[in-house]
Amino acid sequence: MNGRLAIAHDWLTGMRGGEKTLEAICERFPDAELFTLVHIPGSVSPTIERHRIHTSFIQRLPGAQRYYRHYLPLFPTAVEQFDFDRFEVILSVSHCAVKSIIRPARAKHICYCLTPMRYAWDQFDAYFGPDRLGPLGSRAMRPVMAHLARWDRDTALRADRYVAISHYVAGRIDRYYNRRATVVYPPVDTDFYTPGAGSPDRYALIVSALVPYKRIEVAIDACERVGIPLKIAGNGPEAAALQRAARGRATFLGRVSDLDIRELYRGAAVVLLPGEEDFGIVPLEAQACGRPVVALGRGGALETVVAGETGELVSDLSAAAFADAIATALDRPYDTAGIRQHAQRFGRARFGDEIAALVRDAAVEARR
Repeated sequence: MNGRLAIAHDWLTGMRGGEKTLEAICERFPDAELFTLVHIPGSVSPTIERHRIHTSFIQRLPGAQRYYRHYLPLFPTAVEQFDFDRFEVILSVSHCAVKSIIRPARAKHICYCLTPMRYAWDQFDAYFGPDRLGPLGSRAMRPVMAHLARWDRDTALRADRYVAISHYVAGRIDRYYNRRATVVYPPVDTDFYTPGAGSPDRYALIVSALVPYKRIEVAIDACERVGIPLKIAGNGPEAAALQRAARGRATFLGRVSDLDIRELYRGAAVVLLPGEEDFGIVPLEAQACGRPVVALGRGGALETVVAGETGELVSDLSAAAFADAIATALDRPYDTAGIRQHAQRFGRARFGDEIAALVRDAAVEARR
C-alpha cells in the first residue's frame, strides 16, 4: 500500500503541531511520497525529510522559503497542479489549501483537516486587519481573502472523506464546507514527554508560535498580576511586537529544541494556553509531563483539559480571568500521575492505528 499512497501537506517549514502529526503519519507510511507547496530542507524532522518530497512552483519564486505566505493568492493554482496519477490514496494534512488537490478519478482522497483556513473565514482581522497592515493594506486584502474563501468552499467536495482533529474542528467543517467529519485526535509523544524527577519551579510557560490568534499578550498581563515569571518558547511574526509590549515582563526564549522544551514543561508550575485552539498539542505535551494547564475554555481545550483535574479552564479571555485561574492552579494539589494518565489517551500508537485503518479502507474502496 505504501507505494500507492501520497501525502499532501501545505508547507514544510518547521516542526509545529501539524508537522508533528505529519511525522507520525510518515513513521507509519515510510514509502509514501510527500507533496507540499514549499519545503525548507532541514526544517522538519529526519522522519519527514527521508521521504521523497515534491514541491510546487512556489518553491522557485523569489524569497519563497522565507516569505511563502506572501504568495497566498497563488496557492489554489499551485495545489491544483500536483500530479497524483500514480497513486491509489491521497491523504492530505490540511490547514490551508491542500484539502483542494485534484485527485484522479480512480483514487480516493482523505482530508485530515487541522482546520478550515482561519484567515479566510473567521480571523481576517487578526491577520490582515488595519492594525496589522494599515487601512489601505487591509482594504486591499479583503477581496483577495473573500475570493480565497469562496474557492475553499467551492472545492470542499474534492475530498472523499473528512477527518477532523477535534469535535470543535468537525463543527467548523460542517459550518464552512457543509461536510460531515469523523474525529481522530492528533498524536502526542507520551514516550518522550514524561514527568521529571525534581519538583517544578515557580514559573509559567507558553510554548507557541508567536502569531496573533495565540493571544500571548493576555498571558503576559495575567502573569504580571499574579507575580509569577513567564517564559515563552517559540518564534513567529509577532515576536518583536510582543517583546516591545512585554517591556521585560516575560522571558522570550525563541525557537527551542524538543529536549529543552521537555525540561521547560517539567520545570513549569503551570503551562498557559490563552488562545482559542482547534485542538492544541501543547496542553497534552505538558500534561504528559505531569504539569497542569490553564487554558481558554473554548475550542479544542474543552477536549484536552479536565477542569480541576488536569488544569483550569477560563471562561473569559481577559488578563484578570487568567490571573485568577493561574492563582487557583498554583494553589491546587494536582495528582501528577493522574494528569499524565489523561494525556496517555492521546498517544502516537493510537493515532497511527486509526489513520492506518482509514487509509486501508480507502484503498479497498479505490480497488472496487
